[in-house]
Amino acid sequence: MTKHKLVIAEKPSVAQSIAKVIGANKHCDGYLEGNGYIVSWCLGHLIELAPPDFYNEIYARWRYEDLPILPQTTDQGWTYQVSKSTRKQFSVLQKLMKDSSVDSICLATDAAREGELIGRLVYHQCHCTKPMERLWISSMEDDAIREGIRNLKPSSEYDALYEAALCRERADWIVGINATRLFSCLHGQTLQVGRVMTPTLAMVVLRDAEITGFHSEPFYTVEIQLDDFSAVSEKMKSKEEAEQLLDQCRRKHSARVVEIEKRQKTEHAPALYDLTSLQREANRIFGFTAQQTLDYAQSLYEKKLITYPRTDSRYLTEDMYELLPDWIEGVSELFHETGLSNELKVRQVTNSSKVTDHHAIIPTRSFKTIVLNELPFGEQQICTLIAARFEVAVSDDYRYKETTLTLECGSANFYSKCVEVDQEGWKAIQKLYLKKEKADKEPIVLPDIDEGDVFPVRNCLIKEGKTTPPKHYTEDSLLSAMENAADVPSDVDRKGIGTPATRAGIIEKLVQKGYISRKGDKKTKYLIATEKGTALITVVPEQIQSASMTADWEEKLLKIERGSYRSSDFMDEITEMVSGLVKECRTGKGSEILLPQKGKSIGNCPACGSEVVERNKGWFCSNPECHFIIWKENHYFRKIGRGMTPQIAEQLVKKGKVFLNGCVSARTGKFYDATVVMHTKSDGSPTYEMRFPDSKQM
Repeated sequence: MTKHKLVIAEKPSVAQSIAKVIGANKHCDGYLEGNGYIVSWCLGHLIELAPPDFYNEIYARWRYEDLPILPQTTDQGWTYQVSKSTRKQFSVLQKLMKDSSVDSICLATDAAREGELIGRLVYHQCHCTKPMERLWISSMEDDAIREGIRNLKPSSEYDALYEAALCRERADWIVGINATRLFSCLHGQTLQVGRVMTPTLAMVVLRDAEITGFHSEPFYTVEIQLDDFSAVSEKMKSKEEAEQLLDQCRRKHSARVVEIEKRQKTEHAPALYDLTSLQREANRIFGFTAQQTLDYAQSLYEKKLITYPRTDSRYLTEDMYELLPDWIEGVSELFHETGLSNELKVRQVTNSSKVTDHHAIIPTRSFKTIVLNELPFGEQQICTLIAARFEVAVSDDYRYKETTLTLECGSANFYSKCVEVDQEGWKAIQKLYLKKEKADKEPIVLPDIDEGDVFPVRNCLIKEGKTTPPKHYTEDSLLSAMENAADVPSDVDRKGIGTPATRAGIIEKLVQKGYISRKGDKKTKYLIATEKGTALITVVPEQIQSASMTADWEEKLLKIERGSYRSSDFMDEITEMVSGLVKECRTGKGSEILLPQKGKSIGNCPACGSEVVERNKGWFCSNPECHFIIWKENHYFRKIGRGMTPQIAEQLVKKGKVFLNGCVSARTGKFYDATVVMHTKSDGSPTYEMRFPDSKQM
């Protein structure tokens, strides 16, 4: 019997790329086979944590007295189940793992924490005990896959990574399930709370509060215009003070140079991209959301055009040093014809000590074969950014001279500044790629000046300005805030909340749940907290919304990956925090500020017996688990020419039916009278049935 190695990828597209390289060309149902290999895939998370009611049926209802819910303390312990949407593919993998012709497993899911979790959970759920190895690559190019297959790693090298992944998933479950149920029960409405999501929301709410509470104040400056340049005074709070200085300058008629300060300044080339810096730049330049950038980058990775995008490193390994000059030249030729500078500073992008799981995002060797215009527009833009940064990062410094003049006129000093570029360096390369049409301002050129020189004042005027509040977050600035969310030692490897791979999803979830909204023009969208988001942060205690605590947890997860922190200690800390939270929050303090507030009750829910209360958009069952809702904008009642009213809703809840006259047929336009009978499905959601007066059913 021919023996096979089973290779398990994360997605079908990745599986096909691997299969092509290793010669598994026979297509079967859910896998490919050939050359001693079977290649299959996971379709993302096939295995998920069991819901609370698996551990105890009482958890089907949301009640404060049942909290906290801690699976590790139950007889079953942490339990996993197959996702309903992916059962077919799980069955394929289970059958393959049990196949006697398969003698070993190669885990080829994404080479990161979540990829490790996805693959290992399937392996354990299938109760597989066959030897397992790990494919760990940073590029989907054929050569990278071949090299990775030749140098498979023992799976034991990634046990700590899997342990960290389990801790992340279980911590999110404990915090999410318990905190969401706790605050939902206390405040009578569903409030989604998350370990990373809530601190992120808190940052947006705090920024909005700073803007709302900001009191703009006027300030004034006096500008004096000389022969070839102008100079400006320091800011003054009083217009009267500015007017006095203006009068002095008019009477003085001249300004004397009292100090000349010249500085040579250097701006080093920016580092290569990690995912967060790429997302920030794409948002600032193109207006892409963090999720859009991640999606474009992932697609380019699967097309073998860029290296692995979910990285937090901005450097390359030193063994790549010799290859880089030709590599960079091949990429640059696609975008401009000026050629490379004489000497590429490759050393400034190679540092193995700063590379963890994956190096920085760069174009692959296959990149030079692309036809840029054939890619989707968003992918073209991301390609351009990555290619530009590849060359920019190894380019010369941008150097310039900055001269500051201090002049005396009247009773005050005035200042004038000019910049003279000595070497454009990397900025010239960046312009070639991004083709900035917006011309830079003409630099101020100062004449030859010595201290003590006197210049006639040709004109002088007062300029008025106002102090401005901080700006609302964009995705660029929010990603930066998430990355630098807490004061941590400078030598830590990962700081902030979330990871490069998860931050985009967190922002999207906050938008989808209605806690923040995007507002602004097509390119610049600001992230602003909704009333619902602001209200949630107002009632959630500091420990749940603390960025410092969440950043500390992220750092500990990294230490678990490195084997320097025990997973049991991390989980004990999470459990202790959640248990303390449940005990401390016994009352719904602050409920009065939550929006929408609890409205008038119109009766008991026909599905579960709980109160049905009015909200902004309809009449909702007060039990968060029940799906009974009568919408104010009700499609069924609009179709029969009748809008939903409080009286109709109350009749439906209390009697299960309502008699309506003056209904209109959408087909014929004729009017008729009828009784609408309401039924409820198994999940509590209502359906409606029309009955007419002459029907025997009445």
